[in-house]
Amino acid sequence: MKLVECVPNFSEGRDPEKIRAIAREIEATPGVKLLDVDPGASTHRTVVTFVGTPEASAEAAFRAIRKAAEVIDMTTHKGAHSRIGATDVCPFVPLAGTTMADCVRLARELGRRVADELGIPVYLYEEAAASSERRNLASIRQGEYEGLPDKLKDPAWMPDFGRPVFNPRSGATVIGAREFLIAYNINLDTRDRKLASEIALNIRESGRLRRDKDGNIVRDASGEAVRIPGRFSHVKAVGWYIEDYGRAQISINFTNFKVTPVHAVFDEVRSQAARLGLRVTGSELVGLIPREALLAAGRHYLRRQGKSSGVPEEELIRQAVLSLGLNDVAPFDPGKKIIELQVDEAPAKLVGMDLRSFANEVSMDSPAPGGGSVAALCGALSASLSAMVANLTVGKKGYERVDREMDRTAGQAQNLKDRLLRAVDLDTIAFGRVMEALRLPQATAEQRSERQAALEAANREATAVPLGVLRDALALIDAAGAAAAKGNRNSLSDAGVAALTAAAAAEGAFYNVFINLPNLGDAEARAMIKKEAASLRRRILRRSAVVRKRVETNLRKKVK
Repeated sequence: MKLVECVPNFSEGRDPEKIRAIAREIEATPGVKLLDVDPGASTHRTVVTFVGTPEASAEAAFRAIRKAAEVIDMTTHKGAHSRIGATDVCPFVPLAGTTMADCVRLARELGRRVADELGIPVYLYEEAAASSERRNLASIRQGEYEGLPDKLKDPAWMPDFGRPVFNPRSGATVIGAREFLIAYNINLDTRDRKLASEIALNIRESGRLRRDKDGNIVRDASGEAVRIPGRFSHVKAVGWYIEDYGRAQISINFTNFKVTPVHAVFDEVRSQAARLGLRVTGSELVGLIPREALLAAGRHYLRRQGKSSGVPEEELIRQAVLSLGLNDVAPFDPGKKIIELQVDEAPAKLVGMDLRSFANEVSMDSPAPGGGSVAALCGALSASLSAMVANLTVGKKGYERVDREMDRTAGQAQNLKDRLLRAVDLDTIAFGRVMEALRLPQATAEQRSERQAALEAANREATAVPLGVLRDALALIDAAGAAAAKGNRNSLSDAGVAALTAAAAAEGAFYNVFINLPNLGDAEARAMIKKEAASLRRRILRRSAVVRKRVETNLRKKVK
């Protein structure tokens, strides 16, 4: 399924009924899922996050903008956050199966519709901007709502859509397409907004204006003000005071967290705050955050502690939450704040069982879960053992020279473990889809054709899942080999079991690939899969034998 994220910001953060009315418009739109509604009384602003198919997301955004125009009156609006209209900004963000070009198209189509049907001037920003001068949201917002009447009279600020006529009730709306934006606040133990602003000027990409010894702005030969760049690219920041919390904050937008990670800015702010005699008490996430941003933070702080970063995702997230102080002003619930955990609909019926329940389920008189799911589980257990040995090696005396390699091995094994655990359920689901296809009616030629197409697709999936497990088993053997060769000697037997279970996963997956192959109608695909599976099996068993021989040789030495 193609998915986009949409994060409209509305200039209302105090009236729950108005906020609910806007949110209901989104919830009532088929094809979208409302993920988060985050109001702020001091900022008088609500950030809403939802995901859906491209067309459904554009429809939901229009309905929400229309409702905001009905319930929000900008003539009486005051708040701490910059704003230009009732719906201040509405960006589209590419997610699964979509590109930035898709989101640019959505932004422009929505902008035209908002201007034509609602009479609200629309500006386009970021990737959807028609000119470089309008890429930056702050530039479009300059002067805010109060300065909008004069701005609309300036030919340089003609709206991208709509007439340059001031709409007193709704103001203007900025619509665009961008990468994932993380809205994030760092909390200080002070009420002094100026101190927060000083740090914000130092860290943000745009930096500050250069001034001479008399405090005058320095200008270049063309008369343009000279700026001193800030510390981080793709970072926007301001300092403000939040009455609700009784403290100052540095409000930050990360426009590309992969270039400038959250933890890097948090650490720098903590250092700068200390130089000003301040203390960072924690931080706050506004809206949602990608899982990888927190995983990267968790790895960073574990490494700083001299520990392995190759731990389960749940532990990395826990470490990130603790280190960044994300519980400082409100409880942080990963299930509600991490976007992938909100939209990940991958089933986990089997993986969610306890060991006895899973074993009981396998033992029943039904063909699934069966060998495919058990093979995937063997692979996950192999990865877990390799990660364990690596983690028992990192930071231990006498193993300093392999520290980085074992940390890397542990991380790779954790990724394999998570992927193979998903395959436990996916294998059983794939079998279920084959059975569903077999039950389709075939009374007419059209029905027979539809049934055959569904059956071919289901059989492809039933073959693809164990083939994926077989491919992963090659990496499992490599992880077990690294653990056996360079891991903690006291865990040698665990590395051996990792190699054995990796081989079992490979053999089991191989069997499941081959039992499904005859059901594929594409002879060329059958031949290619058969060749790949046989090659993978030979390589895995050969490598497994080498690892097992090393383990057994070293175990005999220990006995002597």
